[in-house]
Amino acid sequence: MELGLRDKVAIITGSSKGIGYETALQLVKEGANVVLCARGEKQLRVAAASIKEATGKDVLVVPTDVTKEKDCKNLIDKTVEQYGKIDILINNAGTASANPFEIVSSELWQADVDLKVFGAVHCAKYTIPHMRQAGGGAIVNVTAVLAKTPPASSLPTTVSRAAGLALTKAMSKDLGKDNIRVNAVCIGLIRSDQIEKRWKSEAPKLSWEDYSKQVGENIPLGRIGDTEEAANVVTFLVSEAASYVTGTTVNIDGGSGHAL
Repeated sequence: MELGLRDKVAIITGSSKGIGYETALQLVKEGANVVLCARGEKQLRVAAASIKEATGKDVLVVPTDVTKEKDCKNLIDKTVEQYGKIDILINNAGTASANPFEIVSSELWQADVDLKVFGAVHCAKYTIPHMRQAGGGAIVNVTAVLAKTPPASSLPTTVSRAAGLALTKAMSKDLGKDNIRVNAVCIGLIRSDQIEKRWKSEAPKLSWEDYSKQVGENIPLGRIGDTEEAANVVTFLVSEAASYVTGTTVNIDGGSGHAL
């Protein structure tokens, strides 16, 4: 399948590791020009070097704190300065913060919303004019499957992630006329640094495959997902192969979610 990503310009927030990094790697392999951003410059440089080693291609690194609007504007300005346009925005920056309602401080609420909602809002705000100028584009907001069916003690993450789903649908309605597609992915249990630390702490004698099956025994597909599997879906959604897909969410959860 031809994805039509050659020479596209893509910004991926939270791309120094995990799903963001893996998506960046796949887009570069498809011929796209990719901009990596995250708060930590050192880890970004490591990620960029790894992509260069795997593909022979350089990526642009722009250290960015997406909770700060001026940083988001700088990210977009640096991208346009380097590549002259923006075709793709993947709002992936975020952390897990799950607590009972009564112990979540006002400061934690604000920090979570600033990161996961306003980070996406501000990056999109400064990107959209350039997408219009380019004749269209694709935005993917990375959220969580629990945003659809929040369990107890899942705050503030599930609330801010649910806001990301509403943002996706509303933006898709507004921007369709400009040929700008907006979709979301809802992430379930995917291999990450945090999960790998749990594995090495809880069951160091088990192989990753055995640990994955043990932890994933209640997931219909019976295992933890790989970052590459999540990146595959994101890559498809920003590609020309998904040119008639907008305003939707895709669960990447091995079937564990309880909502469509």
